[in-house]
Amino acid sequence: MTTQSYQLVMRVGPSPGKVFTLSQNEMFIGRDISNEVVVNDAEISRRHSRLTVHSGGYTIEDLGSTNGTFVNGQRIAGQQLLEPGQTIRLGENVTFSYELAGFDPDATIASGQEQAAPARTAPPAAPAKPAAPPQPAAPAAPARSKAAGAGLAGLTGNRNVMIGCGVVLVIGVCALSAYLFFAPCEFWQNYLGFMFSGTC
Repeated sequence: MTTQSYQLVMRVGPSPGKVFTLSQNEMFIGRDISNEVVVNDAEISRRHSRLTVHSGGYTIEDLGSTNGTFVNGQRIAGQQLLEPGQTIRLGENVTFSYELAGFDPDATIASGQEQAAPARTAPPAAPAKPAAPPQPAAPAAPARSKAAGAGLAGLTGNRNVMIGCGVVLVIGVCALSAYLFFAPCEFWQNYLGFMFSGTC
């Protein structure tokens, strides 16, 4: 019997994180419940592989399974000595890592059959931060529609004044022109006599 303790940790498969402690001289992996390492997957044979204790750990051997046993991606044909850190894949759907016992403290512990993992206590919650004081509300911006309306009203008023002045100026010019056109000859002789002497 080896002096070290080893385990298989399921990395991919029906129970990821589940740990199988290797505690016997010979252990079988397969779908049947009589195996020490039971894997409920359709690609796994009823008795798929065998683990045998060795002075340096465990060896693994495929037992003529349909979908094969792989160590670090290579399909094995006979017994192969395992080293901690190696990956064991059964078929396409199930992957284990072969490790020294206690290597993965977060994994669920099981010996042969699955056992419940011990409850882990949650770390104490951090103290709540005091709430920030409320910020004063920013004053509301004046409505743009009112300001725009006032500006337009001012422009309209100025425009009306300018139009009124223009109308008064045109009327004045017309009236003056009419007066000068219809003025008597005496007016023209008095103010422009040098031009109209003897013409009236």
